[in-house]
Amino acid sequence: MKEVLKAVVNVFLKMPLGFMVTIKYFFRKPVTLDYPHKKRPMAPRYRGRHYLERYDDGTERCVCCGLCAAACPADAIYMEPEENEKGERRARIYEINLLRCIFCGFCEEACPEEAIFLGHEYEFSDYERSSFLWTKEQMLVQHPRKDNPFKRIYRRVRKAYGAPDKIS
Repeated sequence: MKEVLKAVVNVFLKMPLGFMVTIKYFFRKPVTLDYPHKKRPMAPRYRGRHYLERYDDGTERCVCCGLCAAACPADAIYMEPEENEKGERRARIYEINLLRCIFCGFCEEACPEEAIFLGHEYEFSDYERSSFLWTKEQMLVQHPRKDNPFKRIYRRVRKAYGAPDKIS
């Protein structure tokens, strides 16, 4: 008799309460997105894909000083310098191993030339390990390029803390 009474209470009291929760969320706006077609906006401080900046004339900003590689706690950056025909130093080889990278942003903060930035792109999955070793050619931005608002914020913060602005 006790089990019958418990079943009746579950059917007539607890089931309608459960249905009320379902009905309450049925008329709310859905939380999910149609992912491949609509992407979730990332936070302004999100650090994703690496890219190497260029000067306004199209030349590379990186002078291969090695500060980004020294600041990297995961030792994910490898670079070799060379001099071009004008005697200016630049990176002959610049590679980032994304399997080791922890996306901390220390490379971005250590760069005196503001050559490396971490963008907001987050779709770089692949099936092969070799595709996660990014070279300089894969990271260099196209020229000419629209100004990035995140770059302006970053430069403003550098000025506030006393770091000289290398970009005019």
